[in-house]
Amino acid sequence: MSPLILDRNFSGALSESIEDYPEGIVIPMDKPYRWTSADLVRKIKWASCHHFHKKNLKVGHAGTLDPLATGVLLVCLGKATKMAEEFQASPKEYVAGVRFGATTPSYDREKDIDRFYPVEGIDEESLRKSLEGFIGEQEQVAPLFSAKSVDGVRAYEMARAQYRKALKEGSSFDHEMAQVLSRQKITIYEMELQSFQLSGHTSPVKEETDSRSSRINVIDTSSLTLPLAQVRVRCSKGTYIRALARDMGEALGSGAFLESLRRTQNAGFRVEDAIGVDEALTLLGRNEKDN
Repeated sequence: MSPLILDRNFSGALSESIEDYPEGIVIPMDKPYRWTSADLVRKIKWASCHHFHKKNLKVGHAGTLDPLATGVLLVCLGKATKMAEEFQASPKEYVAGVRFGATTPSYDREKDIDRFYPVEGIDEESLRKSLEGFIGEQEQVAPLFSAKSVDGVRAYEMARAQYRKALKEGSSFDHEMAQVLSRQKITIYEMELQSFQLSGHTSPVKEETDSRSSRINVIDTSSLTLPLAQVRVRCSKGTYIRALARDMGEALGSGAFLESLRRTQNAGFRVEDAIGVDEALTLLGRNEKDN
């Protein structure tokens, strides 16, 4: 038996007894922009406990997405939580917007730009050629703003301390601090350049109205006139696309950060079949007004 899959192909009514789903339930969700993965799990757990008349119910996710990323996040209910590790180990696919010529301490738009770099020589041809060098197994240094540990201390705690110090002293963030993190083996299976603009602009990301969004900072990059690439990446578990963006900039003798990120596939589940928060709550007999 397999878990019930609550995606766009699901039809019919959902039983109010979790016992009717002995292998649990998997909900491929399209995580909203500026929500943490934990935010989404809490929302679904609250609705699931009400729907199945349980004081508590095992609910988890398979593969964290950063707050500024959207796309497939697999939320597992009941016995399906035992499959989370299997899902996490599967290859994942992303579409990443990479901005060249600048860096941020977080390697994405959650922190302010701290440094600008020359962009001469960055064009579509040079970028396509550099992408070839990323294919295969390699060692990657994670972003300092991550949950990695150094001697029992979370990397993001070190990063926040360094960031506050830099702001106070009016100095630059020390990107070299990331080298204290252990390198992790990852595999890049495919990288495809989908578009390139010498002076690119991004379209605003649709946000779901929710108080969670206000907790996540996003810098305004609308006035930047720097090269912007959209790259499809298929990679192994443990790959930080933010770190990959950093490495792409360095490979071209410049800097880079992640302008946008969307996970388009995880463990065979496609973003086209994933459902949004409102759809999931409707299936579980709830709505935003109930919370």
